[in-house]
Amino acid sequence: MKYLFVICFFLTGTLSSCAQKKARLIVRGDDMGFSHSGNEALIQTYKDGIERSIEVIVPAPWFPEAVKMLAGHPSVDVGIHLALTSEWDNVKWRPVSVCPTLTNEDGYFHPMIWPNKNYPGQALLEKQWSIEDVEREFRAQIELALKKIPRVSHVSAHMGCTALSEEVKALTKKLAKEYHIDIDPSEKNVKQATYKGASKTPAEKKQSFIAMLHTLEPGNTYLFVDHPAFDTPEMRAIHHIGYENVAEDRQGVADIWTDKEIIALIKKLDIELISYKDLLKKW
Repeated sequence: MKYLFVICFFLTGTLSSCAQKKARLIVRGDDMGFSHSGNEALIQTYKDGIERSIEVIVPAPWFPEAVKMLAGHPSVDVGIHLALTSEWDNVKWRPVSVCPTLTNEDGYFHPMIWPNKNYPGQALLEKQWSIEDVEREFRAQIELALKKIPRVSHVSAHMGCTALSEEVKALTKKLAKEYHIDIDPSEKNVKQATYKGASKTPAEKKQSFIAMLHTLEPGNTYLFVDHPAFDTPEMRAIHHIGYENVAEDRQGVADIWTDKEIIALIKKLDIELISYKDLLKKW
């Protein structure tokens, strides 16, 4: 170890480049607030696993519980998962502002952003939405999140809603700067990491996640996003057309993110697990 230190010092004149040899990985868990099962799994995969950032859906029905759980774990990095959709068939949520162009006749968000053959005419892009309503709702979600979870560090998009248009993209950036929650991985040279192979079953997920870990290159930073939850009766009642096996699928994510073999492999490969907040550091 002493000789490695000397070599690094003489080759670079600094100690930082040795640290740069590690691959860095943000494991981000999405959708906190959409279910009790999801909330529990998101906390467990942080406490006992590899997750490092959690995204919260502010208008979702289990947001109040999410706030309480996160208060009990003050070290976890939190992002606001901006949402303009309510996609599940058996559980819905409404906006936290008055934004009539973003809701259906029942006052709920539409199920989809982009046109979907399973939900004809029920996508936001098929409606006459207004940028004023989008801004009003995004502001309301951000302000409520900051009120309840002051340590929020960034924003992200549920179902890609911030890419609704170029105007919405620019609005999201403006709000992130205004509220001082502007940590954008795309501006930090963060690469997207995905499953390398099939990922429909829990076994496939594990093998494809392991394969992905082996592709991470030293010196680079990566972001891996998925949605852990537990396979409970509650989760088995949450689904939409085209995605019926939600409970099994999301249990698979929770399993691999707490898997001892995977945790050991990350250590063996010398991959550094980081959060969004860590992107503000200089390596």
